[in-house]
Amino acid sequence: KEILQSITDSIELENPAMLCSILLLSSDGKSLHAGAASGLPAFYNAALHGIEVGMGVGACGTAASTGQRVIVEDIQTHPYCGPYREIAARAALASCWSEPIKGASGKVLGTFAIYHHEVKAPTEDEIQLIEQVAGLAGIAIDQSRANEERQLALLVYQHSGEAMMVTDADCAIITINPAFTELTGYTLDEVIGKNPHMLSFGHQDEAFYQAMWHAINTTGYWQGEIWNRRKNGDIFVEWLTINSTFNADGSVHRRVGLFSDITEKKASDELIWQQANFDPLTSLPNRHMFLNRLEQDIRKAHRANLPLALIFLDLDHFKEVNDTFGHDMGDILLRDAAQRLRSCVRDTDVVARLGGDEFTIIVGELADPGDVERVAQNILQKIAEPFPLGIETAYVSASIGITFYPEDAGSVKQLLKNADQAMYAAKSQGRNRYNYFTASMQEAAQNRMRLANDLRIALARGEFKVYYQPIVELATGAIHKAEALIRWQHPTRGLISPGEFIHIAEETGLILDIGEWAFHEAAKQVGHWRAMYDAKFQICVNKSPVQFHNAGRGHRPWIDYLQTLGLPAQSIVVEITESLLLDASTYVTDKLFEFRDAGMQVSLDDFGTGYSALPYLKKFDIDYLKIDQSFVHNLSPDSSDLALCEAIIVMAHKLDIEVIAEGVETTEERDLLIAAGCDYAQGNLFSRPVTVEEFEKLFCQDRR
Repeated sequence: KEILQSITDSIELENPAMLCSILLLSSDGKSLHAGAASGLPAFYNAALHGIEVGMGVGACGTAASTGQRVIVEDIQTHPYCGPYREIAARAALASCWSEPIKGASGKVLGTFAIYHHEVKAPTEDEIQLIEQVAGLAGIAIDQSRANEERQLALLVYQHSGEAMMVTDADCAIITINPAFTELTGYTLDEVIGKNPHMLSFGHQDEAFYQAMWHAINTTGYWQGEIWNRRKNGDIFVEWLTINSTFNADGSVHRRVGLFSDITEKKASDELIWQQANFDPLTSLPNRHMFLNRLEQDIRKAHRANLPLALIFLDLDHFKEVNDTFGHDMGDILLRDAAQRLRSCVRDTDVVARLGGDEFTIIVGELADPGDVERVAQNILQKIAEPFPLGIETAYVSASIGITFYPEDAGSVKQLLKNADQAMYAAKSQGRNRYNYFTASMQEAAQNRMRLANDLRIALARGEFKVYYQPIVELATGAIHKAEALIRWQHPTRGLISPGEFIHIAEETGLILDIGEWAFHEAAKQVGHWRAMYDAKFQICVNKSPVQFHNAGRGHRPWIDYLQTLGLPAQSIVVEITESLLLDASTYVTDKLFEFRDAGMQVSLDDFGTGYSALPYLKKFDIDYLKIDQSFVHNLSPDSSDLALCEAIIVMAHKLDIEVIAEGVETTEERDLLIAAGCDYAQGNLFSRPVTVEEFEKLFCQDRR
């Protein structure tokens, strides 16, 4: 303002008839504000301060708006000056010549005006004067603002939290700011004249720097992540931005580098990314990352026109490992299993853990789909090897489902569903095997869904029936026991065997209500048959592991229900599977002991096909072992199955446990079992499962 005031004062001193005014354009370009005008009355300057920029807004407002000179010879008659006539008359101002002040770029910065006390038009010399003064004012304003910007830039440079350095065209450091010293440990004296490459420690290769300098030399700009070393030797990661300034001939004048330390942020981001995408136990990709990779690999397979295989894998009997040895040992097994799976595939394939004991493998770019079968066989072999768990050893196997893109499905969701169904098919076929997804499997899955829906209303509609299969005392041929077997009389599909719907009932939890209903039916029936035919008659009732694990229902109600019917606990035999004995949970052990204490007997079904957990037989006072029909069907003299049956019978008798053989079909099988000392048998040789009415006919035949 001092410079502008000096300009107006000098003009007025040399030209006493002139009164000068400089108005400055506001930063938003919408108004003019007082700059210098000591010769004009104060009230007039105040009136002009803040006037709008616009066409017809006085001489100065119009000049600033149009960027053109405005000559008002007579303020009182000129159309632009209507609002200002009264105040101009009060100040004895008759004419006004206004010139826009422009900067070097041509942008309007304000206005320079000359007033006279008389109506007057400017001469050529006066117009030249106006132009010269406006040009001089423009230079002063430009210079002043440039100085302000330099001061501001210096302030930012010195106090910025970002490290800054300036180099010449040859990349020699000219200056640095305090943040540079704080971040790197180097002072200006230590780096001046040196190349910024002095900070490098070799993390980036030559190709990285070639790409960086190609961008700088081409565009004058580069931004990215770079690893450097501090003066004390510490490594840090910085986010670096490089800009260039150029001379008039286009040559490089300066390079300016700005960078900040992102080491902690990068570590934090990597940790968050790791937690979001990898399983913390096995370090395998988790479900989230697996789904992303599967989407990417599907796109790659589509572009390459090569099939992709998705393998879905579940560890067989893993729950028993957790229950027997504890979850810590189970975690060790999972980590070991993950490493074994990695060793079975290529580095380019993806092994992921979805959760629990479920794993998936993406095998991409398959030139030969048969390669997947070799992978599956290798996995089965590796997983079947013993798992050392401290002083213990565990054995598990794998059930594997395999599906292909694009043959079986084209979407992530459908591929995953297909592989899951194929895996369950492998599990239902006996485990420790692999199975391919087929259209028939899809149909079977839809059938299971329909069955599940029908199952929910079957009990209320009275569609279930209990059939009974006699258990014959081999020494006498008498019938003293029977096994209760539930059947489903579907309204449209007819009679459905338990093999089709029991596992669905277990998965949906419907087995709880169905199991209770079956027990009540069997209890009422055994009471009737005890009264009518045999006072010591027993009925075996199968009890699902799901029923044992249901915390909301105890087993005391079974015993109480028998008491309300006036029946002893011995009238019902609870039939369980071997795997249940290995369950370490208190739900199972407490309920088994509750049965034992009440006098209810327990039968162990399908003995020999599972774990044959011998120590548990005495712990829970098992009363009956049922030899699985797979050993009975092939019985013949000198066969290995006969040797196994004989061994089971001898062992059981040593433990005061009676033996029931299942699935007896021929007289030869019966006679061999009698010779081996087996106590009881059941199978189609004696009778298939029958209705109550048909069973009562067997009672009558038995009595004859």
